Amino acid sequence: MERQAGELFEEFQELTASEFFRKNRQMLGFSGKIRSLTMVFHELITNSLDAAEEAGILPHIKINLKRVGKDHYILEHMDNGPGIPEDYIPKVFCTMFAGSKFRNIQSRGQQGLGCSGCVLLSQMTTGKPATIISAYKEDGELKGVKMSLKMDVKKNKGLILEKEEVNPNGTGVYVKLHFKEVSYSLSEQGAYEYIRRTMIGNPHAQITFTDPAGRKYVFKRASNVIPPLPKEILPHPKGVTADDLIFMAKHTDKRRFRSLLTSSLSRMSTKKVKELEKLTNIDFNKRPRDMTWEEAEEIVEAFKKMDFMAPPTKGLIPIGKDQIEKGMKEILSPEFVAATTRRPLTYRGGVPFIIEAAVAYGGKAGRLVGEQRKTEIMRFANRVPLTFDQGSCALTEGVRSLDWKRYGIRDFENAPLTIFVNIVSTNVPYLSTGKQSIAPEPEILQEVRQATMQVARKLQKHIRAKKAAKEEAKRAKVFETYIPIIMREAALLAEKEEPDYKPLLRKVTRRAKTELLGESDDE
Repeated sequence: MERQAGELFEEFQELTASEFFRKNRQMLGFSGKIRSLTMVFHELITNSLDAAEEAGILPHIKINLKRVGKDHYILEHMDNGPGIPEDYIPKVFCTMFAGSKFRNIQSRGQQGLGCSGCVLLSQMTTGKPATIISAYKEDGELKGVKMSLKMDVKKNKGLILEKEEVNPNGTGVYVKLHFKEVSYSLSEQGAYEYIRRTMIGNPHAQITFTDPAGRKYVFKRASNVIPPLPKEILPHPKGVTADDLIFMAKHTDKRRFRSLLTSSLSRMSTKKVKELEKLTNIDFNKRPRDMTWEEAEEIVEAFKKMDFMAPPTKGLIPIGKDQIEKGMKEILSPEFVAATTRRPLTYRGGVPFIIEAAVAYGGKAGRLVGEQRKTEIMRFANRVPLTFDQGSCALTEGVRSLDWKRYGIRDFENAPLTIFVNIVSTNVPYLSTGKQSIAPEPEILQEVRQATMQVARKLQKHIRAKKAAKEEAKRAKVFETYIPIIMREAALLAEKEEPDYKPLLRKVTRRAKTELLGESDDE
């Protein structure tokens, strides 16, 4: 029987963001038992780090993970950040797409999905409410509140089940969540490894972690330097689209389009506006809201023909060469480490980015498989470890594209080697909402190669020096083995007393064993 159009749309519905992600939780990265738990750690840790840094506090995070049944865990997460004001707690933990990071600024998270996504997963797998304790200062007074929350998925908002005041000792947030359908693992994609890598990219943090077996791990901070806060960067003309211009025009308080351009775009001076007028013949004295789509497209095409200074990069805050090396030394105890922070560049015409790279060799570098150390590539975006989807990531592609034999690594897969790569940007080009791999933008790929080659050349010098030291130590061993015999026999033949030849031997061998192998004179 043929149905009319009205009948087909009788069940037409609108989904809230919470409803959408409830049915598509894999888009938040919650797919698979190990990955789901690691993503929970990721979201809570990054929020704690951001909050502490913005308040000028050295982050100290405590995490306690208890197993209460098969694939059933209770996660307790505590930090020493500034806390969350009472009115904002339901919004932070129970509203999708809510937050303070929707700006053109370098940030660990930019989607407003983190904490609320964790609460949604907890609620979907156990039906249990989230317990939140927040201690914060308001008008100079220390306040504390404890809440039991659930997410109203239909309305994309929080439901407060219980609330009471508490007396805090200091500021910070405590989160307690129940999870099922997750699993704790010591694998490369597990929660423990996520913390380990976080400490390398964030050497100013300290994390204390107690695992389900009761083992306590204290990851001490390697630096007491709090990173400077990044600054908001205005979009560059080369990086905007017609849709961006229309959006700006519809949501501005400027009366003229020329003033909108100079105030909303970087490197857009009055002189550049006049040049743009000549190229487009558009009246820039008109009201922004009167701009048409065709005019916006014409302006974007004109931008492509114009010369602009590169976008400002002062708002980008890299980890820094020294800080990366401190982090790698603290966690990996390598025999050699080298790092570099490259100068800022742009991709897609006007989006600024910085690539940082480091290499650690020997010690605890590389991942331990059985008794063999194998090469590991640690990928980061704005200091955040990317532990999944490595094969599809531009950072991996850039590192693997090098001929590592040229740098003294004969078997790249089986070497005590850790390679670190971090991309810093206001707009990291992730391949998906899971934010675990970087798109292969040509400029980014090239910079990853250049940065990795830079530290690989330093590693090459170290390996060559180490090899030369071994050769010299072998030669020294030959002298030390045979010269005493020769001197003794020569003295017997000459019927003279054996001379004290040891000072001369040390000079000839350049104290090879002492200086190159670290042995004592007695040995």
